[in-house]
Amino acid sequence: MFRVNKRILLFIAGCVWIIAGVNILRIGILTWMHDAHYSVLKVGEAVIVFLLFLNFVFLRLFRKHSRRIAQKGEKNCPFSFFDAKGWIVMFFMITLGVGIRHSRILPDSFISVFYTGLSSALIITGVLFLIQGKKQQ
Repeated sequence: MFRVNKRILLFIAGCVWIIAGVNILRIGILTWMHDAHYSVLKVGEAVIVFLLFLNFVFLRLFRKHSRRIAQKGEKNCPFSFFDAKGWIVMFFMITLGVGIRHSRILPDSFISVFYTGLSSALIITGVLFLIQGKKQQ
């Protein structure tokens, strides 16, 4: 089976987080462009979503997974940048996001603001994983 070292594991984690963030950002921007209510208030709300998710969710996950990866051996499964709980949470969040968007439960004005803020926090977290990987010997 293909194995990677801790540095590559951090790079994979960073790329996965950035790819997820860019995809969600794309959805947020497309939704924002189709929403007739452009305002400075929406930008402020997206910044608040960004700060909340970055500070209270993603930075904690970054620290947790970085510590866990640092404790691993030198040969690891390339998918082990998340633990089992992390994969379950990711599957749940993707399913929830797709379900909410397709069911149209929430208005586009909410989706545009929420997705833009959330995606920015995901991208920053991915960059932190890449930086951590660069520091790894």
